[in-house]
Amino acid sequence: MKYIFRSQRLGFRNWKSSDSIEFAKINADTEVMEHFPKPLNNDESFELLKKLQIHYKNYGYTYFATEILETGELIGFIGLAFQNYKTKFTPATDIGWRLKKEAWSKGYATEGALKCLDFGFNTLKLKRIISTCTVENIKSENVMNKIGMIKRGYFKHPELSNSPDISQCVLYEIKKPLKPDLKINKFINE
Repeated sequence: MKYIFRSQRLGFRNWKSSDSIEFAKINADTEVMEHFPKPLNNDESFELLKKLQIHYKNYGYTYFATEILETGELIGFIGLAFQNYKTKFTPATDIGWRLKKEAWSKGYATEGALKCLDFGFNTLKLKRIISTCTVENIKSENVMNKIGMIKRGYFKHPELSNSPDISQCVLYEIKKPLKPDLKINKFINE
């Protein structure tokens, strides 16, 4: 498999139409989608996949299809996406992840996010990357802390206005670090 880049255990690539069945399973899982308005049906999941492909074509990055190098198993996405919804801190590039349950608690989100930060800062030459999640999404917030992001505050997410129970979100930010590869190696060897 040809990857755009790799971390120690993961490969990152653009999406293929053949990913649609596995991606739909991930997006239909109620636990995976706990902090989103609802799980996605097959059509919604395929539409998201197409949007991620177009995003890569337009920007040179996306929430990348993420695979385990050893097995080639698609575990979800980890990557970057340009966000321009209306807030004081956008437009900005966001880092995010969505992994199937079988991939949880293995350090993949942290490992992959660190590699995506490295790609964003050193290949794409971004100066600033944000991340957001609902205030109840402690697991994602823990990843944000592990990768060196700084909590900047809370906000009502404008794209969640129809879901008031999850619209309160937290904002994290990181600016170009000096040597993100040091963090990657430190985390994996712990």
